[in-house]
Amino acid sequence: MELVEIVNENNVLTGQIEERWTACAKGLWRRSVSCWIMNKNGEILLQKRALTKRRNPGKWAKTGGAVDAYETPDEAIKREVKEELGIDVNVCDENKIDIWKSSAVNNKYFAYNYIFFVDFKEEEFNIQKEELDEVKYYTIEQIKKLKENNDKDYTFSDWDDSGFYEQIEMLKEKRNQICNK
Repeated sequence: MELVEIVNENNVLTGQIEERWTACAKGLWRRSVSCWIMNKNGEILLQKRALTKRRNPGKWAKTGGAVDAYETPDEAIKREVKEELGIDVNVCDENKIDIWKSSAVNNKYFAYNYIFFVDFKEEEFNIQKEELDEVKYYTIEQIKKLKENNDKDYTFSDWDDSGFYEQIEMLKEKRNQICNK
């Protein structure tokens, strides 16, 4: 059973703890984490979710998950990356992108977003088979095209355009920073 801490609409802890899916069903605010993973070529790693997943089975997405009870977002993203991809990441201020507040009436959460730079090939990740079927690097341009084609195999195809394109521009800036070093 996965327990999460409940926050209010201002992202302040309330002291209430619920099972994750119960919190979702009740429409309670909670915290999640996600990250972009970029290699030295400026490509983005996406992961194909296992077909057994409750949300978005078989779809390609960023790495992430729920912030467990008594866990900080920084601890949660380190745990999620280690569990799902088998690698360690260090969280520092330069890895933190933003905190996004969902606007969905039936799925209320604050998403802590990160970016990590790695030097791994696809086959070097030790993926968690219960969570993922595979990982693959994509260029930012390929990701943008998948969104524009409304490719339903990608969870970001459901993102609102403004949020998606803000993320694309941020990824381009980060790619320019690492590829021009």
